[in-house]
Amino acid sequence: MENGNHILTETGAFIHNAIQEDLKGRLNELVTRFPPEPSGYLHIGNAKAVYINFELAKIYGGKCNLRFDDTNPAREEGEYVKSIAEDIRWLGYDPQERIFFASDYFEKFYDCAVRLIEKGLAFVCDLTAEELRASFGGVDKPGTESPFRSRSVEENLKLFAQMKNGDFPDGSKTLRAKIDMASKNLNMRDPVIYRIARLHHHNTGDNWCIYPMYDFAHPLEDAFEGVTHSLCSIEFEDHRPIYDWYINNLDFEKKPRQIEFAKISISNTIMGKRFIKELVASGKICGWDDPRLVTLSGMRRRGYPPAAIREFLGTTGVSKALSKYEFDYLEHFVREHLAPVSKVVMAVLNPLKVVITNYAEGAEELLPLAFHNENDLGTREVPFCREIYIEREDFMEDPPKKFFRLAPGKEVRLKGAYFVTCTDVIKDADGNVTEIHCTYDPATKSGTGIEPPRKVKGTLHWVSAKHAIPITANLYDTLVLDAPDTESGVKENPSSLTQMPSAFAEPCLANATPSDRFQFMRNGYFCLDSGEGNVFNRVVSLKSSFKK
Repeated sequence: MENGNHILTETGAFIHNAIQEDLKGRLNELVTRFPPEPSGYLHIGNAKAVYINFELAKIYGGKCNLRFDDTNPAREEGEYVKSIAEDIRWLGYDPQERIFFASDYFEKFYDCAVRLIEKGLAFVCDLTAEELRASFGGVDKPGTESPFRSRSVEENLKLFAQMKNGDFPDGSKTLRAKIDMASKNLNMRDPVIYRIARLHHHNTGDNWCIYPMYDFAHPLEDAFEGVTHSLCSIEFEDHRPIYDWYINNLDFEKKPRQIEFAKISISNTIMGKRFIKELVASGKICGWDDPRLVTLSGMRRRGYPPAAIREFLGTTGVSKALSKYEFDYLEHFVREHLAPVSKVVMAVLNPLKVVITNYAEGAEELLPLAFHNENDLGTREVPFCREIYIEREDFMEDPPKKFFRLAPGKEVRLKGAYFVTCTDVIKDADGNVTEIHCTYDPATKSGTGIEPPRKVKGTLHWVSAKHAIPITANLYDTLVLDAPDTESGVKENPSSLTQMPSAFAEPCLANATPSDRFQFMRNGYFCLDSGEGNVFNRVVSLKSSFKK
């Protein structure tokens, strides 16, 4: 099912029609780009843009650039550059040698700004930040021209050079485009091109004290790299006129074309970088790769298969309207990908000891079990002895009528082993059940046939108390209880993480790696956490509430 043609839908026809029209006319090759700002880790919403740009390049036999829009050193770090590149490759897209940085073009940006000044289309402005904001007016109120707008070309060139050389304090001057302060589009009201900011840059160090604004740098980057189609999210639709204005007035022969598409939204998730940074700083989550986040690094640590994410993104299509999806819909694809390839093993998350009183003390045996009931994933031998653990929820002293697990006098099957019958219940001084005593029927060994035949309704998973390895199981729920329109109304989920620190698993998990996926019988799909210790993260539960 997974392939790039998922985005060839009726809702995405506006992009394909534009590309096909251009390839028949002005273009010989499609070049797209994914241009993240390295101010945080990528999330599932960013992955949508990655998917669209790389898949379209694949469909049309073109190229896709990975370009870091690193023009704002106040928010950017080298850590984010590294994580973004790793996440994109993990998702299944290798930009190879086509990795670029906006900061590599700083000299070119400066030269382009000089050309605008020479053409009388840019000027140095001395308005303060507050005065500048006030001058822009509003939706129903035209802006006010700067008193410095009439400076001569010569004066502007001199002042701009002095800005570059560090002759003025931070924030004291800006370079602005000279367009139309009465424009209905506020982005066209003499926008700022450069600001003064003495900030250390992760790539260029302290070589620059002026930095270009995104709206100025972005179209130029596209033009420098030969990008043919700048596919971006819908909030940049109002920025398209300024995008085209810079391209046209700087006389680029090959002009990129901007096309906008809507973002996707997933219920009960947080994607805003600012909010995630606050959660990390407060210690409420363990980092940008916390498995409760829908950052790509978080989903990787949790155990999501990248192919499942790509398939999810493919089914969401491309449109001009915001697409909202339930979190269960994403989990559906994760579950579908894990089911046929995950080894089924036994792990007891909340253990209750069972002593099989008629099984010889010191005796042991190895029971062969397949790793999967339907697919050939191999077999393993599971050790069995007198003392085992079962799930505490699998025993009730006074069960309801349709409780088919273990209870006093009831018989159940132990998966791959024997039938056992509860004969005694051991409690502590407070009346809490601490241990169950059972007897087993040697004639009921799994795979040997039972004479005379008899059936039991309950089958329990278990582990040997002597041989099992101790693990911690992390069970996840959504990070927030709802998905409000603004993050100011977020209600955090106090049960987003449940840790089971006293769990036990089959000894075959002792050599597990974070790349392995297991189905813990009846408990869900799990993978080893990439951190220290025997910690297993639940990728997703076994049952889905998503309806096909």
